[in-house]
Amino acid sequence: MNIMIKKLILAAFLALPMCIAAQTLKFGTVNSQEIFSLMPDKAAAETTLKGVSEKYEAEYKKLSEEIEKKYKEFQALDENTPQSIRDSRTREIQDYSQKIQNFQQMAQQDLAKQQETLLAPITEKIQKAIQAVGAEGSFTFIYDLSIPVIVYIGPGAEDVTPLVKAKLGIQ
Repeated sequence: MNIMIKKLILAAFLALPMCIAAQTLKFGTVNSQEIFSLMPDKAAAETTLKGVSEKYEAEYKKLSEEIEKKYKEFQALDENTPQSIRDSRTREIQDYSQKIQNFQQMAQQDLAKQQETLLAPITEKIQKAIQAVGAEGSFTFIYDLSIPVIVYIGPGAEDVTPLVKAKLGIQ
């Protein structure tokens, strides 16, 4: 037999299992960001976060007003004020400025932690629904369209976003 024919037969023999496997693969897509935006729990979490954020903003405003007051008092000192008093007031303003910076950092960290705590159960609920739809529909892969990783999705992929929404009871 010709070597070229042997190579063709070998290539066809090796490709056959891949062709059979490709026919049994089922692909789906989902837009988890769209689903997330429609989740009823999201509105409650955002309301809670907004309330906490407003409290931090109010406290920051008080601190800012206080340091502004201290700075104006410092500027109002007459030129006969002893240097030790001026130095003391300068240190006080610097300390207060550091206090405000620490407060801002702590507030940002707390808000991020609360956001994660409040939104994680929603994300987990969506993931479980996607997994359930994948298992029920015998999908081999479900790609999340809100995460830009996929370069191309062929015509054989089924959008399962409506199925996941239905699983979660949202429209």
